[in-house]
Amino acid sequence: MADKEAARRPGGRSARIRASVHRAVADLVTLRGYGNFTIGDVAARAGVADSSIYRRWGTLESLTMDVAITWLTTNSPIPDTGTLAGDLRAYAAGVARDLGGADGLAVLRLVIALSNAGESGVAARDQFLAERRRQLEEMFDRAQARGERRPAPLDILDHILAPMYIRTLFGMGPLTPGYADSLVDRVLAAGGAGMSTTPAAPGHDR
Repeated sequence: MADKEAARRPGGRSARIRASVHRAVADLVTLRGYGNFTIGDVAARAGVADSSIYRRWGTLESLTMDVAITWLTTNSPIPDTGTLAGDLRAYAAGVARDLGGADGLAVLRLVIALSNAGESGVAARDQFLAERRRQLEEMFDRAQARGERRPAPLDILDHILAPMYIRTLFGMGPLTPGYADSLVDRVLAAGGAGMSTTPAAPGHDR
């Protein structure tokens, strides 16, 4: 039994350290803004040795990328409601809820700041955006398999994600369920998302 517990402890401790470090990064971004703290500051706030952070992440850019990607994959599950319209509504509601959470604003600030953090920062930002695109493509692939017309990923970025990001960054009011739904309505109305790719029968205009 002792051997089994000893074998479990490193994994549990590693997970706790990672969570503490991630929490410290989010807190420091909120308190100081990105670019105004170091790995040493993160280590002090997380209560770990800075050598542990360097050994695991290497650079501040790699660490912040891990924070952003972890937040994105943990908080934005891909809905599967049976229709693209239903999926988009559930997805938009989830993004709005996540952005309004404790770390939503901090993560957005991180992603923006990475754009000005040299090549490694841009690579980290691109990885975040690629994960967001992967989420959308997964949703759209299912819709296409059902015979629905899929919108372009940039349509979702332009008309659903970007407005919510801007409102969050500038503190322009809460992201209510009604607001998230209204953004989806625009995409559905403009692009015909959720419409069957099968031609309509005579007398049944879509």
